Amino acid sequence: MFIITWLEVPVSWILRIWHTILSPIFGPASGVTWALSIVGLVVVIRILLIPLFVKQIKAQRNMQLIQPKMKEIQKKYAGDRERQSQEMMKLYKETGTNPLSSCLPIILQAPIFFALFRVLQYGIAQEKPVGALTPELTQQAHSASLLGVPLYGTFNNAAETPNPTATHILTVVLIILMTATTFTTQRQLILKNSASDNPMVKQQKILMYVFPLIFLFSGLAFPVGVLIYWLTTNLWTMGQQFWVIRNNPIPNSPAHAAYLERQKAKEAKKAAKKAASGAVAVAEVEAVVEPEKPAGPVRQQPKRKSRSQRGSGTANPGGKSSSSGDSPSGGNPSGGPPKGSKKKT
Repeated sequence: MFIITWLEVPVSWILRIWHTILSPIFGPASGVTWALSIVGLVVVIRILLIPLFVKQIKAQRNMQLIQPKMKEIQKKYAGDRERQSQEMMKLYKETGTNPLSSCLPIILQAPIFFALFRVLQYGIAQEKPVGALTPELTQQAHSASLLGVPLYGTFNNAAETPNPTATHILTVVLIILMTATTFTTQRQLILKNSASDNPMVKQQKILMYVFPLIFLFSGLAFPVGVLIYWLTTNLWTMGQQFWVIRNNPIPNSPAHAAYLERQKAKEAKKAAKKAASGAVAVAEVEAVVEPEKPAGPVRQQPKRKSRSQRGSGTANPGGKSSSSGDSPSGGNPSGGPPKGSKKKT
């Protein structure tokens, strides 16, 4: 009881800080402001509990790894409960396993849950200052409503609220959502992230149905603010658990088999991509055109000579006739007049 009373101070301070942040947006007396302040309380608490959540995951994995040794001890000391407990404790110590680590987040949230219950039920509902909530703040929270329902309203005391029908409807909806998220979280954990040889599966399946029933009936006495808190923390747990099951599943579980399949698919995709990039590189190298060899000298066609050029010939630069033999006209080589022709005087 002392712990719960002591926790009222930090819980009320977190609510006050979030209320200060959200008041300029929705108004200080708005039910949305106070409801979102409770959501902010959940976010702060769950962030602080992340180290314990990591320990919880490690404890679950260690418990799974030592299952074969635990079965050996149970079989070896089946008729001696005391010796069996001693050997179990020795095994836990040697492997650094703490069975309670898997329950720590839930155990530590319970006092915070009841501290919030007291802040709503005995502070806001009765307009009394509690923790960091001043009389002015408790009065604002008391007059605030969400869909016409005060945050301190419960299903059982709906008649004492301004709108009993709205209180009944809202609390029933929140209770159903809280129960459904609790069941879904437990079912996801058992069916996807429990090893086939885990002896605790049967007990976990029983609790999967027991816990939702407990919340279903106890929720009738929870204020709307507490129901919002529990629903928000359930949604956080679902998201957090989904990430763990997908990225860090327990060995020999269905989730672990699916994880290995995804890893194989990723490796195959990477190999195919690498092979495709290599083939493209080879094709680019082969597509490089070799430089063309220079072509040989172009043959120049001889120019056609005129009749006069063929008759007289063309003089070479050295003064010789272009014809090395007889003249084309049939004259003698000495250059005199042809035979049979008369010399003109």
